[in-house]
Amino acid sequence: MSDAAKALANGQCLEYKGKPLVRSENSICYGDMSDKYVLLLTIMNYKEVKGNQIPDKVLVQILKTDPNLSQYDRIEKQDMKDGLFNAFDIGIIWLERLLG
Repeated sequence: MSDAAKALANGQCLEYKGKPLVRSENSICYGDMSDKYVLLLTIMNYKEVKGNQIPDKVLVQILKTDPNLSQYDRIEKQDMKDGLFNAFDIGIIWLERLLG
């Protein structure tokens, strides 16, 4: 079990707007698995800025949480964005609209 999965199982994870926010390596999952959808951000590559590695290209996906669907059928919406901020920003908008 990954560190992120252990933290989530123990109720020790970050929250944003009342929903869990969990990172494991290059993936960031935001949302409650009891909701119909969650946001998954996958950092595809990094760039160096002033000696620091920051996310460059980020795959934004809204996924259905239904465990009976295939991985392909779970994808509700996706896009590639430049930078983590842009990816998280659009992902939150999509997720809130779908859950709204």
